[in-house]
Amino acid sequence: MVTLFVIMDPPGIVPIYLALTGTMDQRERNRAALQATLLSLGVISLFALLGQQIISYLHIDLEALQGAGGLLLLLVALQLLTGQADEPSGTATSNIALVPLGTPLLAGPGAIVAVILFVQQAPSRVDYLWIALAIVVIHFAIYLVMRYSGFLVKILRRGGIEVLTRIAGVLLAAIAVQLIADAVMGYVELFESSAGASAW
Repeated sequence: MVTLFVIMDPPGIVPIYLALTGTMDQRERNRAALQATLLSLGVISLFALLGQQIISYLHIDLEALQGAGGLLLLLVALQLLTGQADEPSGTATSNIALVPLGTPLLAGPGAIVAVILFVQQAPSRVDYLWIALAIVVIHFAIYLVMRYSGFLVKILRRGGIEVLTRIAGVLLAAIAVQLIADAVMGYVELFESSAGASAW
């Protein structure tokens, strides 16, 4: 549970959540928090149950999942840095809740891989129940953190939100680059290990 909490990092989502929802009213922000949490819970639960089968069936490497998540986050980061995310649209609430909040920020490659490994290594049904409980508790904490972070909007006001948006864009870009770098390094390690095996 602690590992998954660190990976999903509920406090760390606050600046990005506020940056993405800064132009919304309180009701829209609350709806975005709920939708993002439910989507993340659904995705994480799905991969906990069928993750290995899905990856094997689609012939997807975990490194490819990381790279795709990184590219998606990089696009969102560029929107935050250039101010394109400040222009609300009719479907902005649901779009932001689904991408990037729900996935890949909350239900990202790291959380998905961790859950798959937890399930694979669980020795009994009791451990499966503990994993399920951990997933639910962490998502409840994530929802509470986002739901009650709205008071920061009143403190920061419009100017503060704009500054926070640019900072969040930089942080998001760094996360994206790290994901892509991890994916590349993963492929390099796979190549080196396969080359070493063939040499023997």
